Amino acid sequence: MDIEQKQAELIEYFVKQAEIHKGLSLGNLIVEATSHSSLFGFSEILSVPNVVQLQGTEHSVYLDLLRLFAHGTWSDYKSNSGRLPPLVPDQVLKLKQLSVLTLAETDKVLPYDNLMQELDVSNVRELEDFLINDCMYAGIVRGKLDQLRRCFEVQFAAGRDLRPEQLGGMIQTLETWLNTSDNLLHSIQEKIKWADTMSELDKKHRKEVEDKVDDIKKSLTHKADNDFRGHEEILYSESGGVMEYEERIRPKRYFLIPMARIMHFAD
Repeated sequence: MDIEQKQAELIEYFVKQAEIHKGLSLGNLIVEATSHSSLFGFSEILSVPNVVQLQGTEHSVYLDLLRLFAHGTWSDYKSNSGRLPPLVPDQVLKLKQLSVLTLAETDKVLPYDNLMQELDVSNVRELEDFLINDCMYAGIVRGKLDQLRRCFEVQFAAGRDLRPEQLGGMIQTLETWLNTSDNLLHSIQEKIKWADTMSELDKKHRKEVEDKVDDIKKSLTHKADNDFRGHEEILYSESGGVMEYEERIRPKRYFLIPMARIMHFAD
């Protein structure tokens, strides 16, 4: 089962449980949800009416606790621990994991010194064990531990629940992305239309060239036939026909015979 599917199933389970629990029973359910090793999203639980109705009651600290796990960090808890229920070890681990996700939202290179301060870790070995065993193996982050530069290079980090004040910016980002996508789609469609037009022009030009080539071939063939016939006539004349032809066209010669010679022949 992948992480997303498991998350979805856990969220569905705790949402259904929150819909049927109230008061302290609901508070205990929130502790269970924030302690679960595979649950990292809490906004759906926060939106359940029974959870919202904890506001202003004696159990409102559990609502604050759930908000902390949805949007806060380990440092936030230390700053407000007097107004929140004490955390069990699983909750402490979970909140430190979520703190790493928050840091990875803005920086993809996390210095060891910053991480140790944020997570209350005393040495590099403990920090690297936490990042490997509790973050990367859990599937919430992927990255590279750079011992030489003493930093964690984040390649992937799961997203956290959006804070209410982040919704406006997220909507604006999505609208900008949508407009950019529309413009890109229009540009692609125009390029496709231009390509189709050029293809048609190319086909037309190719057809014209082929027609001209055919005309030239026909012309050359006709000329070759005529030349061949003329050559045959010349060959025929050399076999005797030329003499007859020349005799037909040669002008006749007339000789004048003196009358006396004619009379002599008559006698």
